[in-house]
Amino acid sequence: MVIIEVSLLSGFTMTSRSRILLENRTIVKKIEVKPNVVYIYLEKLNDESQTFTLQLEQAIQVKNLKPASIKIYDYYQPGGLQISSYSGVGS
Repeated sequence: MVIIEVSLLSGFTMTSRSRILLENRTIVKKIEVKPNVVYIYLEKLNDESQTFTLQLEQAIQVKNLKPASIKIYDYYQPGGLQISSYSGVGS
């Protein structure tokens, strides 16, 4: 099982529409939404490229917004962690 851990930007939340779109993907086993992070559990990955889009909405105005992280790791072997970051949202 693979986990995608998306830390949310300060003041942002994931939209319910985004959750529905993720849940409808066959590769997604489970989604867990916490106040500052979203966990996306995948059954497995293969060599095929996958794209996941999360729609966020701003709940609170925050000044000097800092980048948030995205971590991808194997549930059973978290040592092979891949980390990336994002700092803004598209329209």
